[in-house]
Amino acid sequence: MIFKACKLMTVIFLTVILNPLIAQNPSGLVTDISKIPISGVAIFLDDKKITETNEEGEFTLPEVYQLPIIIELKHFNYDVKTVTLVKAFSLIRLVALDNTQDLDEIILSSTYQKESQVIIPTAKISSQKLKEFSPTDLTLAINEIPGVYIQSGAINTNRIVIRGVGSRTLYGTNKIRGYFNGIPITNGIGETAIDAFNPEDIESLEIVKGPKATQYGTNLGGTLLLNSKQAQAGETYFESSLTLGSFGMLKNNVSVATANEKVSLNLNYDHFESDGFRENSNYNRNAVLLTSNYRINDKNDIGFLFNYNAYVAQISSSIGKTAFEEDPSQAAYTWNEAQGYEDNKQLLTGLNYTHRFTDDFSNTTSVFYSYLDHYEPRPFNILDEYTNGYGARTLFAKDFQFLKKVANLSFGGELYRDQYHWKTLGNLYETNNGNGSLEGELLSNNQEKRNNLNVFATITLPFTNKLEAQFGLNFNSTNYQFIDHFNMGEQNRSTDRNFDPIFAPNMNILYRFNPSVEGYVSISRGFNYPSLEETLTPEGLVNPDLGPETGINYEVGTKAFFFKNKLQIQLAGYLLDIENLLVADRVGEDQYVGRNAGKTQHKGIELSLSYTEIFANGFLLSPYVNAEFSDNRFIDFVDGNLDYSGNKLTGVPNNKVNGGLHLGYKNVQFYTNFLYVGEMPLDDANTLTSDEYTVFNTKVSYNNNITKQLSFEINAGINNFTNTAYASSILINAVGFGNTEPRYFYPGMPRNWFAGFKMAYAI
Repeated sequence: MIFKACKLMTVIFLTVILNPLIAQNPSGLVTDISKIPISGVAIFLDDKKITETNEEGEFTLPEVYQLPIIIELKHFNYDVKTVTLVKAFSLIRLVALDNTQDLDEIILSSTYQKESQVIIPTAKISSQKLKEFSPTDLTLAINEIPGVYIQSGAINTNRIVIRGVGSRTLYGTNKIRGYFNGIPITNGIGETAIDAFNPEDIESLEIVKGPKATQYGTNLGGTLLLNSKQAQAGETYFESSLTLGSFGMLKNNVSVATANEKVSLNLNYDHFESDGFRENSNYNRNAVLLTSNYRINDKNDIGFLFNYNAYVAQISSSIGKTAFEEDPSQAAYTWNEAQGYEDNKQLLTGLNYTHRFTDDFSNTTSVFYSYLDHYEPRPFNILDEYTNGYGARTLFAKDFQFLKKVANLSFGGELYRDQYHWKTLGNLYETNNGNGSLEGELLSNNQEKRNNLNVFATITLPFTNKLEAQFGLNFNSTNYQFIDHFNMGEQNRSTDRNFDPIFAPNMNILYRFNPSVEGYVSISRGFNYPSLEETLTPEGLVNPDLGPETGINYEVGTKAFFFKNKLQIQLAGYLLDIENLLVADRVGEDQYVGRNAGKTQHKGIELSLSYTEIFANGFLLSPYVNAEFSDNRFIDFVDGNLDYSGNKLTGVPNNKVNGGLHLGYKNVQFYTNFLYVGEMPLDDANTLTSDEYTVFNTKVSYNNNITKQLSFEINAGINNFTNTAYASSILINAVGFGNTEPRYFYPGMPRNWFAGFKMAYAI
């Protein structure tokens, strides 16, 4: 063993020493992550194009170049990649951009699937796309997706709305299911918080609009699939970035990663702090992410995930119209007096195991645990809660022959349980001599046990070389148990709430007219369960008539490439009918009554256009525009004596348009973009609307190599450089208490700047 180790070290030593001295004819093979060769990849050296890959994805450098040598690979559908060639033949893999042509993609039996595997187009945001924006949040990138609108009241207060679904959620995101590296991040009542994840650690984000991703649940809003960055085999690197900005913003991110054919390890640390531009809006977060994978042998892999973040975020809350117009930097009066905030500690950890029975049959099983400790002093009370969540997920994937072509069957199940403990206490801030919140007497003490079971199956059948169909079925069973630890005897409110099981089928059909044009149709059924709190009245009584909302999504669309794939066009039209719409009627400052309000209809058209041109001198030109035009209405909605049928759905813009321009030359990249959001109804009666707005952002970056292993990047940007006053989030159906004005608006950030510096060392 010692002799073999010495021999190996000698070979490595001689290779490192002799390679630079020996004239070689370096060559390589460029593929995507599915190991499919990529043709037309331009190879640059010192900003000069020296060759490109052939139809088999192969390239050979002229004999004048000696190893080691640093080259840059560019292709309009893939991330730009810089690599150091140290051997005569190298295998290089490129990561696809979100607009990559994937018309000929075939779903194969996969290991530990982290993608939706939906055969029709979905929205994808790559790490390269995230580089176009500030590294502090995901909202700007997500808002570029047509049909998706994320409202941001604060760094820790986001509401994602997909095709109008989720707009009636008051303070967060639900009706959308989320996963991180294949592990659920949605809790037992359907809430998903994406602010728990650092944008600089994310490799990709896939958004499935509507209930089409059977194996990831069939929520009416859709599915979010986040995946972290992973080192590729042969890579070892260290990266550190520092970003400073307006309003005391500071962000520091450190990453260490290494990988070979057997083991990969990624460790990331992130610190983020900001004073905020509003009163009582300080934010401070620390986060750690660890991922690791180990290939035991050709048939077995094991992986580990650990994500922990802790933050303290002051809460400014929403303000009324007068305050919004006079001084949007002010906090809501009572929240400022109470110095309200939330203190969060979140943990997500999981272990996954993959076994390949044969080359075309595999299983991935994961177990996971999540923990949330949340403490929130509010003007009306103090909320003290913690949640333990745990579960397991298994997925089998099998390839088989169908009409002499490769078809795929996947099936499995997911069990998620959590135990939610919460209590409220009085807040004595008014008697605390201006020192903010102070705990008073105990007001309530409760426990909830929430169980969710999903069983799913999907089959993908290629009928011809052009026609492919996908059929899926999801079965869901959900129940809650509520335990009142505060009230005794007849006052005790403990109860169970069991819902009838739901079956949700879907069908996707894809037809390829030619290698550059495809069309598709989709029909899918989805559902959203009410939370346990929605099933309870303020008096603690259960509403047995409150049930899940259900709906059917119809969609037709096309995706096409022209001019040698430089121009991409994607067009979709949809109709979503929802019955038994869940609404929360506000009856007090922190009291709501949940009910099924009737029917809504969501319909719209979504368009994406993008063009990319890479010139011979390395200059890159890439403009794009995305647009959505929708009509979301109440079809049947009667509230007491008021009939809102026919009114526009509250909290949803009918129009959203965004676009931008990416210019690149040598080591300089320039990005600029805009976001237009149309007016939105603020109340169900449609008597009030928010103002439309347009926000412009820009960023420039420069990167270069100091040595063969050491590189750096500097960047700077301005968000909202026209200093537009706008509401980045709204609170629908706000009610004023006493003589106070209804607080509808969360002000958006005024003009703000950021600048960053990044160092990277690759071995």
